[in-house]
Amino acid sequence: MSSTDTYTYSIRIPIRIRIRIPKGNNHNKPLTEFRTLLGVDSERPDAVAIVIESLCRRMENNHVYLPEVYQRPRMLTFRPIQLSDKAVIDLAFRSKSYMSTDFTFTNLYAWQALFKTVFATEGGTLFLRFTDDDGVCYMMPAGKMPDREALELIMQDARENDFPFILKAVIPQMWESIERAMPGQFRLVPDRMNYEYIYLSEKLLSLSGKKLQSKRNHINRFKADHPEWEYVPVRTDADIAGCLAMLDEWIRTTPPQDDASQRHDYLSARVMLENFHRLQIRGGYIRAEGKIAAFSLGEPLTEDTFVVHVEKAFAGITGAYTIINQQFIEHEAAGYTYINREEDVGLENLRKAKMSYYPETLLEHGIVTLAG
Repeated sequence: MSSTDTYTYSIRIPIRIRIRIPKGNNHNKPLTEFRTLLGVDSERPDAVAIVIESLCRRMENNHVYLPEVYQRPRMLTFRPIQLSDKAVIDLAFRSKSYMSTDFTFTNLYAWQALFKTVFATEGGTLFLRFTDDDGVCYMMPAGKMPDREALELIMQDARENDFPFILKAVIPQMWESIERAMPGQFRLVPDRMNYEYIYLSEKLLSLSGKKLQSKRNHINRFKADHPEWEYVPVRTDADIAGCLAMLDEWIRTTPPQDDASQRHDYLSARVMLENFHRLQIRGGYIRAEGKIAAFSLGEPLTEDTFVVHVEKAFAGITGAYTIINQQFIEHEAAGYTYINREEDVGLENLRKAKMSYYPETLLEHGIVTLAG
């Protein structure tokens, strides 16, 4: 009999706890060690159950953990995202420091009405599920659970609900983790419309060089046309109300696009403004002749990266978009090396506008499915 063989005992508390006790000539020795550690003193035949029950109480009340003791994962229970979930979700995302803006509470919350986003937590790990044109999809779990175990859980959820397994918003960092955890079991297809545009903050501020001459010209034109312009940070309820009014006017006066993306963009921006303080984001606007000409919303993403979630301006005001881009970074993103300006969602005009600032890099996205 191998010394590495184990006896396995299980009991439901309501959660399932399993203790592995090495086999040996003296079966009572490890039990005695557990009794000593946990303060259990009994020689009854059900000593194992007593030990496990005591261990559960200690884990719950005193946070006592042993290397060979773990909670067996349960079936994932998903529910809608609420503002009160921000701390839990932020903590999971901070454990990974992904540069992708899909992994921010703000975007999850602001877009959940469209994508029917739901989440679950298990074993100190966050699980996300949403629905798009391809059906029900998952995002890469984030937290303490080993990648293989976490992936197996969402694969199990897909099987139990008769969903095809689709993992989206997979950036290179995640794909490397997936391949290490479960090599050869998945395939990755590029998702160009969701590549994220990453810029050097210094370049967006200075707009130096021949390539960005037109941007400098737009700003100079705006300043010449509106000599009394000013940048105002969003701080008060009055600031928020002013941006909401500008957003409403923007959707009324902007020519509609062929798809529904413009309407969804408007609605997500409203959610961010209406919950500005609770989302703990940053904002600023350009005021000219007493009227808001443009505004922007964003927040820190990682230690060196700031994300711009929303940027709105009146297209008829020359330079409005260009100056809010520059001024928002100067006042709200000082000290950050990189600026993430999110994806172009496949819109040609938006792609052209983002490329015109010459991004430092594009953060690639992929769609992962089962191999074979």
